[in-house]
Amino acid sequence: MQVTVVGSGYVGLVAATCFAETGNDVVGVDIDKHKVARLSKGISIIYEPGLDELLTRNIAEKRLRFTTDIKQAIQSAEIIFIAVGTPPGEDGSADLQYVLGVAKQIGQHLNGYKVVVNKSTVPVGTAQKVSETIQSELSLRHVTIDFDVISNPEFLKEGSAIDDFMKPDRIVIGGSSERALSLMKKLYASFLRTDNRIYVMDNKSAEVTKYAANAMLATKISFMNEMAALCDKVGANIDQVRFGIGSDDRIGKKFLFPGIGYGGSCFPKDVKALVRTGRENGLNMKILEAVEDVNDRQKKTLFGRIQRHFENKLAGKAIAVWGLAFKPRTDDMREAPSIEMINLLLEAGVTVKAYDPVANQQAKDIWGDRVILGSEPYQILDGADALLIHTEWNEFRSPNFETMKTHLNAPVIFDGRNLYDPADMHTLGFTYFSLGRPS
Repeated sequence: MQVTVVGSGYVGLVAATCFAETGNDVVGVDIDKHKVARLSKGISIIYEPGLDELLTRNIAEKRLRFTTDIKQAIQSAEIIFIAVGTPPGEDGSADLQYVLGVAKQIGQHLNGYKVVVNKSTVPVGTAQKVSETIQSELSLRHVTIDFDVISNPEFLKEGSAIDDFMKPDRIVIGGSSERALSLMKKLYASFLRTDNRIYVMDNKSAEVTKYAANAMLATKISFMNEMAALCDKVGANIDQVRFGIGSDDRIGKKFLFPGIGYGGSCFPKDVKALVRTGRENGLNMKILEAVEDVNDRQKKTLFGRIQRHFENKLAGKAIAVWGLAFKPRTDDMREAPSIEMINLLLEAGVTVKAYDPVANQQAKDIWGDRVILGSEPYQILDGADALLIHTEWNEFRSPNFETMKTHLNAPVIFDGRNLYDPADMHTLGFTYFSLGRPS
């Protein structure tokens, strides 16, 4: 099939590459000439395991190309995906200017029946706005051309996006046109050879489904963080609580790990957007407002422990940080909890030395020379008064603790991901702080 994907960011690039991998002819469109030039050479603009190989192969086999020529890309396509950003406004609402800007261009260049697909995360009613925008441009051209608008939200996890796309646990399609639905099912057939997991619904339900899924996951995270805070107060162990409730099939075992808050491009933005949508419709989303409050508080929780440990005398101290990205297997630092924590440490006069396997460049863009960035984890421990763990990269799970002790000024660890066993750390001679577990 002839597929055009407008927007070569995280969602658009993964979608374009994976559609090409299954034999479709795919054109990726972006307004950034530098980005298009890099992608055309097979150079990925994001870090995502497995993406580089697929990108290189499909460009070489001429199933995938990138361009800034949106007119040609629109007119040659059967299906056009809109996969541009929807950044949050100051009030939390999703900014639709880029989505509707693409819709306007589609209306200007439409030359025959097309299926226009909203792949971006968009609020309820966006499919209708896209349709109205396209129709408005057609009216200005004084032409009548059929088209359909479909809502097809993505459910990709950064760090495993290729597997998620190639082996989806479900595909949600919003729309009512049998013609459009037939084309969408044909496009996705290669990804669902062993099981039909396509859920067809109306556009508005599909739009809500995306937000609801992320909001539910964010709620589980904040709930467990609040339970960890309670365990700290009463002397219970959140690990044992997690096992106890996770054995209930109605609750499940996933997303029950306490930490220092959620981040990334999806959860913070989507929770805010859903809260805003509720307000616009006269509904206070009290649970989700509490989810945000708990998450904001959780990002600061280890800073309070650091202050208490050093008796509020942080100026002149040096703290090493392992992990900067909001989660492992990505270089994404959008809304990463490490940003707020490191800013608090810097404001308190702490020298911060940090290491992340792939996000060091993003950190340099944020802090410049204010944070010392190391090229390997033990290096940044030299002269540090404590280690703070922010991201649960695999290489941090089983380090050489004796080597760590020889580098650190003092064997002190603040573990924001509960990677180690408190009893083991005590035996090894560490002062060890974690979340929701007795020290």
